[in-house]
Amino acid sequence: MSLSDDSGALDYHRAREAAAAGATGVPVAPALPPVRLVTATAVILALAAAIYAVGAHGDPAPQLQLSLILGAAFGFVLQRSRFCFLCIWRDWLDRHDPRGLLGILTALATGLVGYSLIYGAWLPDPAGARLPPTAHIGPVGPALVLAGLAFGAGMAISGSCISAHLYRLGEGSPTSPFALVGAGLGFWLGLLSWNELYLWSIADSPVLWLPRHLGYAGALLVGLTVFAALAYALLRSLPSNPIVSQPRLTPLAAIFHRRWPAWVGGLAVGLIGIAAYFRLSPLGVTAELASRSRQAAASLDLLPSRLEGLDSFRGCATVIRDALLTPNGLFIAGLVAAAFAAALIAGEFRPRRPSTGQALRGLIGGALLGWGTIVGLGCTVGTLLSGISAGAVSGWVFALGLIIGTTATLKLGRRLGLLA
Repeated sequence: MSLSDDSGALDYHRAREAAAAGATGVPVAPALPPVRLVTATAVILALAAAIYAVGAHGDPAPQLQLSLILGAAFGFVLQRSRFCFLCIWRDWLDRHDPRGLLGILTALATGLVGYSLIYGAWLPDPAGARLPPTAHIGPVGPALVLAGLAFGAGMAISGSCISAHLYRLGEGSPTSPFALVGAGLGFWLGLLSWNELYLWSIADSPVLWLPRHLGYAGALLVGLTVFAALAYALLRSLPSNPIVSQPRLTPLAAIFHRRWPAWVGGLAVGLIGIAAYFRLSPLGVTAELASRSRQAAASLDLLPSRLEGLDSFRGCATVIRDALLTPNGLFIAGLVAAAFAAALIAGEFRPRRPSTGQALRGLIGGALLGWGTIVGLGCTVGTLLSGISAGAVSGWVFALGLIIGTTATLKLGRRLGLLA
């Protein structure tokens, strides 16, 4: 039995891209059916009302309101640019299409420049013992490598990373709900195994921050040089075929109907990450989910009485929360709502009845995603994007483990006929 379910969605996205390039007769900007128009309008109005409500009655109101706004912007960008780490890596493996990877490099380069400017104002001397407040800078050791491998395997099995499952929830994915439930189970398993991993590896692993050793200018130069070298290698792999002339589009059609170029999505993700860190906290999507899972498990007495050192680390921290509304929770709510509205307008809301294989794939892959998130102190958005932008070596190590885990799982799964 094959557990694969996302190839159809992937083919659908590619067909839309081909249509936008004029390669088929499919209209580029079809008229929006009344039902979809009314539903999308209702979602947007509800989101606007929620932004107003939390600004007027929430506490702390400015943080909650801005979190909801930035979450909505992030969800819209993810959906319109197909900013999905697995999809991007699979495009490279299967078709040597580098465009998605160039989008990720754009996001990282933008974030690195923005974070460097912020750090220069907040922490003028990086050589001391202090680290930037709340930045995703974690310990580098064997446990982090295992976290990256597990997270990569979870991506390959479930069809997306956690952030992509959240925006694909708004597209009606049949797998994403099961993947998010599986992630909750994985969070619990990660917390159960935390003390052993902490004593084995994490407690003695160094926390490596490049600006401390190279200075801000040196870390920025090294990071941008690496990104430029990778981008140059990827650009050389672009096909030499002449570019197909694209039909003229109105601005609204270009924004809401055509799939955004990867570099535009990457630039937007990087800018949102800078704004989030400057006004709230580093970009991340798992703090609220993991914290609620920890809270539920603790209330059922399913966790150790003490989690050694966990609350002392930066990143997507898991804490027991008393407040109903939290900044990261509203960020996630805005992400899903805006992705749903964007998918409706673009005609990409395609709910389907889940099969047994899709449910199993989501649960198993999601559990690996959740476990990797706890042990790695974040996911592709927190540990990888925000971490590398912060100059953390942990972000690079997690990314390497993720690539190896994803590639190995895809190849093995395809050989066994379990993955497409």
